[in-house]
Amino acid sequence: MIDVVVADDHPVVRAGLSALIRAQDDMQVVAEMGTAEELLRWCGMHTADVVLLDLRFGPGRLGGSDAARTLARAGGPPVLVITTYGSDADILAAIEAGATGYLLKDAPTEELVRAVRAAALGQTTLGPAIQARLLGRVRAPELAPTERELDVLRLVAAGRTNDEIARALFVSRATVKTHLAHLYDKLDVESRTAAVAVARERGILPS
Repeated sequence: MIDVVVADDHPVVRAGLSALIRAQDDMQVVAEMGTAEELLRWCGMHTADVVLLDLRFGPGRLGGSDAARTLARAGGPPVLVITTYGSDADILAAIEAGATGYLLKDAPTEELVRAVRAAALGQTTLGPAIQARLLGRVRAPELAPTERELDVLRLVAAGRTNDEIARALFVSRATVKTHLAHLYDKLDVESRTAAVAVARERGILPS
């Protein structure tokens, strides 16, 4: 039997995922919890084969990516992220944190069941929608903002002026304007406000 833990802050979602797992002959739910903190405490005292983990648990709560990172570093069970959030930033954060798989909650049930079995074997599983997002990013890397451009964009989102950004990053005002020009081209916008809005829409900046 594959022992599965379900961690999601929505009771209805937990119930649905648990019912799906219990309907399989080779799986069982050994624990359910509504926060990532509860999950880490449970995993510190018990064992499981797969963790089904949401990404966000509400304001002030530990996020799914941070929980996945903690479990990976501790040699914990494979983490299969099941979430409604499919932005590039969310996907990359979860994978970089050590998640074994990433599926959206609207994925077909058969796909989710296959992903659980694959995760139990230590195999990586990415839903078709997630694969498409990542392939698009790989095929067009020139469209992705550089780390320095992201630094500028974060400060723009915080309401900083060009002069303030230049001082914060120890660069010239002209360099800041150059970074902004590149961001406008990559995001296909013409203003600072539009750049921030599009970046949040695409998941480049947190909403």
